[in-house]
Amino acid sequence: MTLVFKSTAFAPGAEIPKKYSCEAADVSPALEWSGTPARTVSFAVIMDDPDAPAGTWVHWVLWNLPASAHELPEAVAKQDQLDDGARQGRNSSRKIGYNGPCPPPGKPHRYFFRLYALDEKLELAPDASSADLQRAMKGHVMGQAEYMGTYRR
Repeated sequence: MTLVFKSTAFAPGAEIPKKYSCEAADVSPALEWSGTPARTVSFAVIMDDPDAPAGTWVHWVLWNLPASAHELPEAVAKQDQLDDGARQGRNSSRKIGYNGPCPPPGKPHRYFFRLYALDEKLELAPDASSADLQRAMKGHVMGQAEYMGTYRR
């Protein structure tokens, strides 16, 4: 079975609606997945923009979503711990939680949402970065999927 990751907010490769950007409500889009690998214990999500002028800009770091989860609702709270035990780290803006697309004016940027199925829960500091999460996940990824949207100002 293949891990499948998608959003009801925008089509794959399509423009991310303004609602999910710094130009509006700046809330996270609803995401859902299926095809959870056997023995998955938790999920992690990283959202980033590889087209940022200063290098890859991280917009969201989330880990320890329970294996029973199959979706994230729209507008996930911007707090370090969620009701289901999931944790959120710091994005490149040095804030906890989701930080929507906010590229400089010009060409569209690509925004990758990556989902990782892990064989364990991770012990990370509340202010963990994407790099911290990626190091902790090494050797524990059972499957992964990505979903990409674009945004321009």
